[in-house]
Amino acid sequence: MPPAKKRTRRYDSAKTRAAVLAQFAHVREAVAALTPEQLDGPTRLGEWTVRDLAAHLAWMVDSVPQLLAAPERGGQDRLALLAWPFRTAGAAERIDEHTRGLDASDLPGLYARVAADYERMLVDAPEDRLLPVSFGAMTLADFLVTRTVELVVHTDDLNAATGAGIPLDRQALAACARLLADALAAKAPGGAVEVRIPPYVVVQCVEGPRHTRGTPPNVVETDPLTWIRLATGRAEWATELDAARVRASGERADLEDLLPLMG
Repeated sequence: MPPAKKRTRRYDSAKTRAAVLAQFAHVREAVAALTPEQLDGPTRLGEWTVRDLAAHLAWMVDSVPQLLAAPERGGQDRLALLAWPFRTAGAAERIDEHTRGLDASDLPGLYARVAADYERMLVDAPEDRLLPVSFGAMTLADFLVTRTVELVVHTDDLNAATGAGIPLDRQALAACARLLADALAAKAPGGAVEVRIPPYVVVQCVEGPRHTRGTPPNVVETDPLTWIRLATGRAEWATELDAARVRASGERADLEDLLPLMG
C-alpha cells in the first residue's frame, strides 16, 4: 500500500550533517580495529561478509559527495522524505550487486577518503540542493536524514556481527527513529493507536476512533533500537512482545501486519 500524504517533520540540517559525520566516525574507528578474520566473518544480511557490510556503510556516506558532484537534473520527479523508506525494498537487488562490486581491499583508506570528501563537499552546499537519487530528486537536507537511517541500521548490523559495541550518535538515532515512526503513520494513517518511542518521538496511526485527551486506549511503546529493528525487519513483533521489549495495550495495538516498513 503506498504511503499516505503526510506533513513532513522538519529536521535541523546542521545537526543532521554533523550526526552523519559523527556516526561515520564511530564506524570508521571500529572498522579499523577489526581483524582480517572478523572482516571475513558472516553477517545477518544474507551472504554479505563483515567486509561487504563495512564497504556498504562507506558507500552510503560516499553517496552524499558523489551526488553533490553530479549536475542537477531537470524534470526529475521529487521524492518526498516519507516516501523513501517504501522505495528501498525495490532496490535491494541493485544495492546487493553494487555492494559486492565495491573495492574493500583498503577499508581504512576508503573511510579516510569518504570522510574527507563528505566534509569538503558539504561546506557550501545549500540544504535545498536537489540530488539526482535513484528514485527521483531529493533535497540534500532530506537525503542526509536517510543517511542517518542507513548508518544507524547498519551500525547495528555490524555490532550484531562483530560484538564491537559501536556507539550510536544520539542525533543520528533520533532522526532514524523519527523518520521510521512517521513512515508508519503515513502507511497506516489514523488516530486509534499511539506509538511511543521515548525519548524521541510519539505518533498516532491506524484507522479508528481518534484519541484526544487522557490515557489513549491503544498504546505501543518501545525503545528506539527495538523500534528500528522492527521497522527494518531485523526483529519480529511477536518475539519482541514476548521479551517485553515492546509493550502493547488495547485491542488495536497490534502492528505486526504493518511491519517491516523497509525491506
